[in-house]
Amino acid sequence: MTTLTTSAISAERSLYDADHELLRDTVRAFADKHATPHAERWRAEGKVDRALFQEAARAGILGFNIPEEYGGGGVTDFRFNAVIGEEFSRHSASDGLAGVGLSNDIVVPYFTDLTDDEQKARWLPGIAAGELIVAVAMTEPGTGSDLAGIATTAVRDGAGDYVVNGSKVFISNGQNADLVVTAVRTGPDRHGGISLLVVEADRTGFARGRNLEKVGLHAQDTSELFFQDVRVPAANLLGEEGSGFKALMCNLPQERISIAANAMASIEGVLERTVEYVKERKAFGRTVGSFQNTRFQLADMVTTARVGRTYIDDLLAKHSRGELSAVDAAAAKFWATEHYVDIVGRCLQLHGAYGYMREYRIAHDYLDSRITTIYGGTTEIMKEIVARDLGL
Repeated sequence: MTTLTTSAISAERSLYDADHELLRDTVRAFADKHATPHAERWRAEGKVDRALFQEAARAGILGFNIPEEYGGGGVTDFRFNAVIGEEFSRHSASDGLAGVGLSNDIVVPYFTDLTDDEQKARWLPGIAAGELIVAVAMTEPGTGSDLAGIATTAVRDGAGDYVVNGSKVFISNGQNADLVVTAVRTGPDRHGGISLLVVEADRTGFARGRNLEKVGLHAQDTSELFFQDVRVPAANLLGEEGSGFKALMCNLPQERISIAANAMASIEGVLERTVEYVKERKAFGRTVGSFQNTRFQLADMVTTARVGRTYIDDLLAKHSRGELSAVDAAAAKFWATEHYVDIVGRCLQLHGAYGYMREYRIAHDYLDSRITTIYGGTTEIMKEIVARDLGL
């Protein structure tokens, strides 16, 4: 395996080989051409153009983990996912690309791993082509991290349909989604009464609420979804009735290592840009980077980044071998995101007043970072998972 060094900020890496690095070049070129020119418009509009998903599919960076017979690349090595996430997080000027990464890392596995042959044939070709945009709807206004507490119901109406009633909130890709993997309650048991239904967005009774106004990630659409007597065919059930909670738990480690890896790449990007800034910016007749406080701050943060990179790469390698535990994923998620929030804040301080100006990338990094300790499971929930593993 080829040993590669990303930059002076990063620790030396051995996670990737030449094929992964070729994909990195493709992803960076894609972002420069199809995302960066639209970044400000997407932020203002609160969502990306639907065409972005089709362009990503044509570039081979959307649905590449879908089997070849359904139009995907048939690639199951998660390191390719990690390369895409790194490039989107570290270098791209547009947070709108998060929807593509969300599809690959979090939503598509429900369609590849839980579907039967008929469902695969019905949905996967459109997803692989970027024509069917996907989302997963778990969170509800009254539940937050308590997935077992969902109240959206799906009641069987004869042999053919479920009738769905309820609402969801904070749903990424919600404004653009054509297919929504929806966690519903099909029975009274807190865990065994949860199932997963795929709801098509054109069904009568399904409605999108407002595109939520967030602190950051302004180009990533995040929605309320409403279900009022929505008739969904039983053929849209993923897996067996009552298996939804287990399926959600099985997919969470990949979601969390994805968030951790993206946070790590974001840290490296923030530090690279900050080092360049303090080398050029002058105060009191000398560069900001020449002051001892600046040098010590960056020495500390870069060392943290190098330690974190080694840690996260080790877990990415484990996940690619199918060896990542839920506990390791939880630990990585809270460690990387908490350091991300801390480092972005410190780097903004080194930019001075200019760091508070939206024309500077660091201002967007600061706003975008804050959600990472919340989505995918809050830091507090992640620490609970680790603590329970200690027998506490």
